[in-house]
Amino acid sequence: MTAAHARIHAVEPRSRANGPGVRFVVWFQGCTLGCPGCFNPATHAAEPGAPTTTTTTTTTTTTTTTTTTATTIDELAAAMAASRASGATGLSLSGGEPLQQPEAARALLDAARALGMSTLAFSGYTIDEIRALPGGPDVLARLDVLIDGRYVAGDRLATGLRGSANQRIQLLTDRYSLAQVEATPVAEIRIGPGGEVILTGVNPLKLKQRP
Repeated sequence: MTAAHARIHAVEPRSRANGPGVRFVVWFQGCTLGCPGCFNPATHAAEPGAPTTTTTTTTTTTTTTTTTTATTIDELAAAMAASRASGATGLSLSGGEPLQQPEAARALLDAARALGMSTLAFSGYTIDEIRALPGGPDVLARLDVLIDGRYVAGDRLATGLRGSANQRIQLLTDRYSLAQVEATPVAEIRIGPGGEVILTGVNPLKLKQRP
């Protein structure tokens, strides 16, 4: 592995709403695509200074974060291995934009493969754009599933892992069928060990505060 840092917005060790089965999810920090109506604007800025990991109330499209500690790829890989030992079967990369940190994405995907985990990524780039990006083909070669394309608010779909209708499910290996990917729950709610409420999915639940 590598001691290199990645800019990470959030990590969820056990999710069922970010791909088939139980998944370790990493949200990257930083995205320059600027899709109007993006539900995760807190992930856009590439924050200056030390890379950070975060403790969060999280969704695939919306994230509220509290910065905690710096992280390395090795630390993320160790956390993923612990999740694998407790039953996680896959890695999902989201953001932000994973393809704007291709070296970190590739390293995490390699770590997942070494653990026998499946791999999935959400990207605002289309698959053809990724093929032309530096490091893009290397990332594609390590993925089982890619959800590709810009988010288009006017075509909001919020089901089957697609935020909007223009986005596509790209099956890059035969590990999953289209039906298995589309059967992913659109939302989940989990209570963390510290009592924090974790919301995630392409159409997450909304919490209402009592007056």
